[in-house]
Amino acid sequence: MPGGRLTQQERQQIALGLADSLPYAEIARRLDRPTSTVTREVMRNGGPTAYRADLAHRATEHRAHRRRPASSRGTAALPQAHGRDAEALAEYEETLTTVLMASGLTKMAARVLTCLFTTNAGSVTASQLAQHLQVSPASISKAIAFLESQSLVRRERDERRRDRYVVDDELFYQATIAGARSNDQLVETARQGVALLGPHTPAATRLENIARFLDFISESITRAAEQAREVLHGKPAPPSQSGQAASRS
Repeated sequence: MPGGRLTQQERQQIALGLADSLPYAEIARRLDRPTSTVTREVMRNGGPTAYRADLAHRATEHRAHRRRPASSRGTAALPQAHGRDAEALAEYEETLTTVLMASGLTKMAARVLTCLFTTNAGSVTASQLAQHLQVSPASISKAIAFLESQSLVRRERDERRRDRYVVDDELFYQATIAGARSNDQLVETARQGVALLGPHTPAATRLENIARFLDFISESITRAAEQAREVLHGKPAPPSQSGQAASRS
């Protein structure tokens, strides 16, 4: 499998694959690259609909010139388990960050959430985040405030009375419920429009259909989250012997 950075020719192949609506896994297979490499490349350069090989190549060269030496990045700031592959972890953090950004998070919020997801310590301080990400404390504070508003992060005090930031299983459930309920105001406003415009007008029908759709989606998500809540607190079952054999074949 080839290593190193993507070439301009490989980026052109990625662009052609996207134009043909190929999945990332198939594009990666044709390039003999990991799927995560293709995913990260596309998401950090405009996404599948805006990706352009020439612009992506120039942007990568520009980032390479700006990048600091690895020894000065301060990536040891977050406590890590012994034996972790630092280079592989850094690559995975970049991939997860780009995917979180594609889901709607700002870059800094996605970077902070990635740090919280991947640390074994379970919680980190603002100074650790700032050192690890090489950004100002103000940037961390702004990102944390946004993540807290979305119920994705909570804070707690340690024995030294420092704020520590935590992302745990229950928070993911709470964030899902909060997301499902975030449409309530839109549903209410749409139905106010139905009453104002008259129940038999095309505009009122459109608004009522939107309200019914969002109502159904919110109820479905809430019901599914309640049913799946116990999954967040359980331990994944070990892979079956048959599954292991199949993966080796």
